Amino acid sequence: MKFLDLAKVYIRSGAGGGGAVSFRREKYIEYGGPDGGDGGKGGDVIVEAVEGLNTLIDFRYQQHFFAKNGIPGMGKQRTGADGKDILLRVPAGTEILDEDEETVIADLAEVGDRFVLARGGNGGFGNLHFKSATNQAPRRANPGLPGIERTIWLRLKLIADAGLLGLPNAGKSTFLAATSNARPKIADYPFTTLHPNLGVVGIDNTEFVVADIPGLIEGASEGRGIGDRFLGHVERCAVLLHLVDGTSEDVAGDYRTIIGELEAYGGALAEKPRVTALNKIDALDEEERAERMAALEEASGGRVYAMSGVSQEGLLPVLRTLRSEIDAARRKESGVDEEEDGPWRP
Repeated sequence: MKFLDLAKVYIRSGAGGGGAVSFRREKYIEYGGPDGGDGGKGGDVIVEAVEGLNTLIDFRYQQHFFAKNGIPGMGKQRTGADGKDILLRVPAGTEILDEDEETVIADLAEVGDRFVLARGGNGGFGNLHFKSATNQAPRRANPGLPGIERTIWLRLKLIADAGLLGLPNAGKSTFLAATSNARPKIADYPFTTLHPNLGVVGIDNTEFVVADIPGLIEGASEGRGIGDRFLGHVERCAVLLHLVDGTSEDVAGDYRTIIGELEAYGGALAEKPRVTALNKIDALDEEERAERMAALEEASGGRVYAMSGVSQEGLLPVLRTLRSEIDAARRKESGVDEEEDGPWRP
């Protein structure tokens, strides 16, 4: 199944049915009078986050969703049937955007979240509603209200605990394959990953979800490459793992390139907790390791982990640190006092 994280759809709620103009006419019945029923309500357009979906591919083949109109009222005080609602099923983590692709209408972050995108029009009153002492035979009825027609965008942001960042060929897919059952495409050339991948990582009898996105390049915030398009998939992550290719001649420059793109992307992404790791140390000798670790620590201003996705050297401390940061973020969101019951630390 292909991965699709952005889709444009056209929706329209149902129009309300018109009210009826009718009079009671029965043989041998002396008194008649108005008996026109009301029109039925038009159907709503509803979006709901459901289980079992992780892509918006269904909306590539169907872009138009129109709810049913309400049925007009009838004589003998019969109200028209309501129009049937239409339901759009989307993966958890889907944002609903207005036509400008910027205004967020709704954010369906969890399974079961629902939102009414367009309400159906109300049905019109039949002439029975207009009967009065001074107007005993009204010959008017209200038409039903029209439905709402609009264009919206669906944008999927994957639900993951940790996100992988780095230049192309930094070893993100190899890390995901080494630590989870995910099997992303791995090759010895850049831009191997063309769409996000998810993997479930197990450590110390706990599990968390890691998202791997296509690599960023310098100028991504200005439209170069495809990595910037997928940065939204790590916006919901509690922590970011920044992998730097240890075989690069300028590890500090590579680090600053990614940080610059995060800051240019905007939002809270650049402020998220980050774990920095020098990857591919299996290809370096001791002197090269020390030299590049020192350069990266100076550039990042914090601790740097040395690891290799191929030989799996140094993976355990990295995973435990990620787990610790995820625990801390969850406790902060739930309002738990970390000093009283702080997160596990490696």
